[in-house]
Amino acid sequence: MSDPYWSLLFGALLIAMVLGGSQLARLLLSGAAVYLCIGYALGPGLLGLFTPDPFRHADVLARVAEVALLISLFTVGLRMGVPMLDRRWILPVRLAFVSMAITVGLIAVVGVWGLGMSVGEAVLLGGILAPTDPVLASGVKTDRGSDPDHLRFSLAGEGGLNDGTAFPFVMLGLGLLGHHDLGSGAWRWALVDLAWGTLGGLAIGAGLGALIGRLVVYLRTRHQQAVGLDEFLSLGLIALTYGAAQVCLASGFLAVFAAGLALQRVEEQPRRGSTPLGAPEDTTGHSDRVLATHSHHASAEMTRAVHSFNAQLERLAELTLVLLVGAMLPYAALRTMQWWFVPLLFVVLRPLAVIVGTAWSSQGWRQRAMTSWFGIRGIGSIFYLMFAIRHGIEPGLAEQLVTITLVTVAGSILLHGASVRPLLKR
Repeated sequence: MSDPYWSLLFGALLIAMVLGGSQLARLLLSGAAVYLCIGYALGPGLLGLFTPDPFRHADVLARVAEVALLISLFTVGLRMGVPMLDRRWILPVRLAFVSMAITVGLIAVVGVWGLGMSVGEAVLLGGILAPTDPVLASGVKTDRGSDPDHLRFSLAGEGGLNDGTAFPFVMLGLGLLGHHDLGSGAWRWALVDLAWGTLGGLAIGAGLGALIGRLVVYLRTRHQQAVGLDEFLSLGLIALTYGAAQVCLASGFLAVFAAGLALQRVEEQPRRGSTPLGAPEDTTGHSDRVLATHSHHASAEMTRAVHSFNAQLERLAELTLVLLVGAMLPYAALRTMQWWFVPLLFVVLRPLAVIVGTAWSSQGWRQRAMTSWFGIRGIGSIFYLMFAIRHGIEPGLAEQLVTITLVTVAGSILLHGASVRPLLKR
């Protein structure tokens, strides 16, 4: 299909989503579910307008998923208005570390005993499917502010963290298959991939996010410089943080998430003798430039502008990735798919991991049940799938992982997308 027709098709899709968004919500259809169906129709399953073969184009698909994931993680970090040492972070951290590790273990057990995989293959499958994704169900997104909904905050925090905490388990699976150096007795994996990758990524991201944020606020409030170009600030901080973490062999995903957290926690730097223009939530009547250079409002205005830009990028990333997932579905070997695996993951393995990981927490049984159900799979799983294929795994294993992952992600988009609004409303 020629470029003009692609332009017409893409433009019509975006306008249709604007015009029909309210109707879709009434029909319990998420935007991601619609994108999935359109992607399937445009792909080799129906019209064949584009063919994103995960086996032939793993490099390109991995890069697209990587960029989308970075945008999403930074945006989630910008939304988390709770201080980083607040007790409310305990539950997301337990979900992202303890429950995620338990999920990997449970999937690995099922992989060995139920899917006929080797231990390395099963651990790799667990690492691919363990991370959750708050991006693909917009109703789960936490509100910005210092007192967000507890359930949404926990799910968003888990999704922001465990895309990075899943990385060591993916590398462990690849190492057991001979595609990554684990070190003698797995010492390199434990020290570099697991410990340093996690702690170093968080430290690098938090440090750079705070440093760049404070520098920008200082230049704006004291010298009237570095004003505007918030889009460059957003993309530049994502790229700088990710690159620095990767060079230092730390987790780039955790670094980008931590950078978003640190940026929105940068404090105002009031000048002596100056007064605020109004309450932070009521500064109407003042231009963006006035707010951006006022010492009582510069930090809040910087965060607002960066978040606004990233929120739009996040929606485009969601559109792109879910269209690709829909178009890739025909490459799944559905005739060999063990269909019992998906409901087992959603209804048994995920809830069991959440129950154990959040034992003795302050969550009531209803909130724990909701947390268990909304274990949404999405961009992180697609990235790690392509990452594994790029590392040269055996073709038969690649086909099995593609089938299980695509079916799981598609099922999650449809089931969780349809249930998120009514359940959270109740």
